[in-house]
Amino acid sequence: MTQDTTDVNVLLVDDLQENLVALEALIRQPGRRIFTARSGEEALSLMLEHPFALAILDVQMPAMSGFELAELMRGTERTRGIPIVFVSAGGRELNYAFQGYESGAVDFLYKPLDPHAVRSKVKVFVDLFRQRQELQEAKAQLQRAVSMRDDFMSMIAHELRNPLNSVYLQAQLRRKMLAAPKPPDSAAMLKMVERDERQIRSMVRLLDDMLDVSRARTGKLAIVPGPFDLSASAAAVVEAIQEQASGSGVQITLAAPPSLVIEGDEFRIEQVITNLLTNALRYGEGKPVAVTVGQREEEREVFVSVRDQGMGVAPADQERIFEQFERTEGVSQVPGLGLGLYIARQIAQAHHGRLEVRSARGEGSEFILSLPLPSVAP
Repeated sequence: MTQDTTDVNVLLVDDLQENLVALEALIRQPGRRIFTARSGEEALSLMLEHPFALAILDVQMPAMSGFELAELMRGTERTRGIPIVFVSAGGRELNYAFQGYESGAVDFLYKPLDPHAVRSKVKVFVDLFRQRQELQEAKAQLQRAVSMRDDFMSMIAHELRNPLNSVYLQAQLRRKMLAAPKPPDSAAMLKMVERDERQIRSMVRLLDDMLDVSRARTGKLAIVPGPFDLSASAAAVVEAIQEQASGSGVQITLAAPPSLVIEGDEFRIEQVITNLLTNALRYGEGKPVAVTVGQREEEREVFVSVRDQGMGVAPADQERIFEQFERTEGVSQVPGLGLGLYIARQIAQAHHGRLEVRSARGEGSEFILSLPLPSVAP
């Protein structure tokens, strides 16, 4: 039987099968998984395999008594924290309760058992266990959030430092050129201004990505739909990024119909294509990149495919890379915050479309944006 991840485990230990059956029937409820053992050795084996909210131990067992089992439990890190409730058929005059509490028990019950008392005690420990789990999960999430914040601040500092340093150096160089006796060459100055513009656009895009993540998380990602030509938009993005691609020696090809009019936010769809092309240049290892625009008649949708021939994405990473600040393994040296694919998928979903990846390690990657065609008017 497969255990639900929300189930809480309870362990019953008694050498008599009929006692185990009766006690299990008494405390079984949805959300609990009952384990039974007929000896101390079997109980220890189960406790080393599973986490338990409570262990109910019979005191008088032949090979290993409940008290001896409790002593062994307290000596092992894995089992030390499991609450113990002892059950005994012996009379109160035997003073088992004192010995039980000495062994680390949290409670002691005498047979015949009071069903209401047993159910109440088990419920208390099951609820406490769940609360501890929730606290541990909240703590782990908080630690991850703090770690992500630190990583994010480090990445932001790194990503902004390079373009800011470049702009600063260019400004110093222009100051020297203007202070020289000979007037500065206008062509050289124009190239420097163009470099500044590229660096400033890079910083603006970085800030826009951060704002888009915030908008997407709060459901405020602005979408302004209208008719536009998807083929023309893809061509515009390819043309805009050609200079960057040529500087890296990468050839970008575009295959698209002459016109493909759809309904959507043209700016946002171009943003998705830009993000996909930027990733292809970053991770494509300098090899050609192919952009394809097409239509699937049967599915009543259009698509934009961006395929590179680079390092590829392992199957285990193919969903994770669409999360915030996540990238494929082994690419820490590649610049970027790991926001582009997250934003792109949010935009696709806001258009009732989808963004998928087809890839394998070492075989390149194909990212496919699929968007629905507008409904045919009656």
